[in-house]
Amino acid sequence: MQRDHVRLFYAASVVTAEGVIPENPGSESGAGAGIQQRTGFRVKPGMTNWTRILLPCIRRFFPITTILVVLLTVLISWSCSKSDYSGKLQTIKIGVPPLEQNALLYVAENQKFFQGNGLTVAIRDYDSGVTAINGMLKGEVDIAEAAEFPFVRAIFQKEKICIVASNDKFENDYIVARRDRGITKISDLKGKRIGVALKTINEFYLGRFLALNGMDIRDVALVDLAPAQYLKAIAGGEIDAIIAWQPYIDRIQKELKGVAVWPAQSSQAAYGVLVCSSEWVKQHNDKVKRFLKSLRDAEEYLVRHPDEAKAIVRKRLNYDDSYIASVWPQHQFTLSLDQTLIVAMKDEAQWMINSNLTSDKTIPDFMNYIYLDGLKAVKPEAVNIIR
Repeated sequence: MQRDHVRLFYAASVVTAEGVIPENPGSESGAGAGIQQRTGFRVKPGMTNWTRILLPCIRRFFPITTILVVLLTVLISWSCSKSDYSGKLQTIKIGVPPLEQNALLYVAENQKFFQGNGLTVAIRDYDSGVTAINGMLKGEVDIAEAAEFPFVRAIFQKEKICIVASNDKFENDYIVARRDRGITKISDLKGKRIGVALKTINEFYLGRFLALNGMDIRDVALVDLAPAQYLKAIAGGEIDAIIAWQPYIDRIQKELKGVAVWPAQSSQAAYGVLVCSSEWVKQHNDKVKRFLKSLRDAEEYLVRHPDEAKAIVRKRLNYDDSYIASVWPQHQFTLSLDQTLIVAMKDEAQWMINSNLTSDKTIPDFMNYIYLDGLKAVKPEAVNIIR
């Protein structure tokens, strides 16, 4: 039967506008002559009866124009899916906190989308988005991935940087408190020692969380911690509560039983943003576009193959299946430059001003710090920023 499929495909593939290319053009006799005269198909020697019966059906239901349209569509799709870059491989160094919010980067690396777009990407881990941005400013990496809050802080510090895209939108920040320190409800946090990575978006979330619950950030004692210190600090009793992001929250809950946990973001999503120096973008705009194209390819792969994408991230970050399944729905892995990002940054900038974390008194015009051309070139529908 497999052989008949091959013959049938061959018979269909040789159809032309005038019929078929006959094996023996002058012949009008033989077992297949009637089929040839009625359908335009030439019966080939060795075809079985069922193949001969199906040939007229192909001609009736799949005229040559349809076949040509299908073939053309397939060829166009194949051509568009391939990279048109044929130059020398170029290197980009990326600094990231090793978290699932970087799923698009990990998928692009695993599936060789960077390589297909003429790039060799070296991913360097930092303990937070703040340190990743600092590494980029020092020249250790070309692009840093971080939440938008440290980017806003850097703008207030007059750094000449820009966002080329958002690569994730997520809600995974929580406050965890020790019940044995008398904390069973939110108001019990007053006067307690709370661990936080200062200058990260957690500082903003904690301040707003307290304000929404009738307190001020000055009502608590802040203890500045690096992420690597989180678990030891709260398990050892150095602090009474902590605000942190995943996977640290999961680790704390496994170590300490019976803790109180509250979502910290008050339904305001955080954005993973890709940040680089404005000068570097000017000098490497083509490289930026190929970098974003690779991430767009990764996004399409993630949509088509979610289980495979989860497996890539799980293996890359050494997560277990239950953890990756629990946090995956907290993320929207998509390339975008959206107006809601601008709104979020303005909100955070105003909070910094009100909290005297900057000497500036006016909110920056963040449109001056967004590079639109790269994403517009590879995914124009994802750019929804109002000037």
